[in-house]
Amino acid sequence: MYIDSGPEAKNITSLTVREEIELREREMLSPHACLSAETRGRRFDSAPCNIRTAFQRDRDRIVYCKAFRRLKHKTQVFLSPMGDHYRTRLTHTLEVAEIARTISRALKLNEDLTEAIALGHDLGHTPFGHAGETILNEIVPGGFSHCRHSLRVVDVLENGGRGLNLTYEVRDGILKHSKGFGNIIPKMPGECAQTMEGRVVRIADVIAYLSHDLDDAIRSGVIKASFVPDDVTNVLGDTHGSRISSMIKDVISSTVVTEEKMELDISPLMLNTMLELRAFLYDNVYRAPQVHNEFEKARKILQELYDYFLNNKDAFSRERSRLFEEELCIDKEQTPYERNVCDFIAGMTDRYAQNLYNKIFMPSSVV
Repeated sequence: MYIDSGPEAKNITSLTVREEIELREREMLSPHACLSAETRGRRFDSAPCNIRTAFQRDRDRIVYCKAFRRLKHKTQVFLSPMGDHYRTRLTHTLEVAEIARTISRALKLNEDLTEAIALGHDLGHTPFGHAGETILNEIVPGGFSHCRHSLRVVDVLENGGRGLNLTYEVRDGILKHSKGFGNIIPKMPGECAQTMEGRVVRIADVIAYLSHDLDDAIRSGVIKASFVPDDVTNVLGDTHGSRISSMIKDVISSTVVTEEKMELDISPLMLNTMLELRAFLYDNVYRAPQVHNEFEKARKILQELYDYFLNNKDAFSRERSRLFEEELCIDKEQTPYERNVCDFIAGMTDRYAQNLYNKIFMPSSVV
């Protein structure tokens, strides 16, 4: 059997599995998709795999890394939730990946690249969710951003300081996934990921948290379902499934595709609805007294741990190796000590930070 590729047709039996997948990508994906065979490469040269494409390898490296596993014990909104059904940073990540893949498949984009970016986008998140990020940004010289730190995790901190050596496209998508309280679809070119797949993840992240944070807030009793504005419910529906489905369908149907370009978009009605829901969440959930009180507890824990390890280098060395389970290789960056402490704090899970705080600062009974 031969592949018709012009005068130099190639026997398919001579292709590796990876090459067959790359060939199918060329035949089936949109001209605006990022092809695995056309990656801009890795930071360090690496021989290709005979079975997996470059983006499949990135996805696997992320899933198997320690930072990914720690996401299961990191807060999404509610700090150290005791209920079994609240989202964690890991379940949020999986929901983002599912939403992003659904959109990418509909638009004939590269699902493997989309999934790799989605699975890696929050690897740098702190304990105690955005509360932890805000606190570290205030106390660490040079500030702190979870999207920049996610890139630092995959470039430097994982694998004993060698990093995961991911492709340019995945690294770019991880860095540019965050939107904060800014535009859902960025207006400035520098804010956009270089690939359509990276841009899809950015929107999928918003879709995921808008719906599941509302779902968890209702479950926790912070708000009642009847508090949600009618304008939001009328457009999105009143269940988690209907909200997700409505936003995904709108992105797919509103996206503009021509021979020259693909431009992700959201209809004016849906965009206004999403912005209204986001404002509602900020005013009634993220800034609610119950959530804010936990934020202040997290501030105390992280501030005191940071100060303690700044002044106790031996204790820092012991505890750091205990959390990461390996010693760092030679620090080629000669990272400032304050940033090393920040890396350690940011890598903690909620329960690790709480247990360590109790161990250091709380008196223990004498037997």
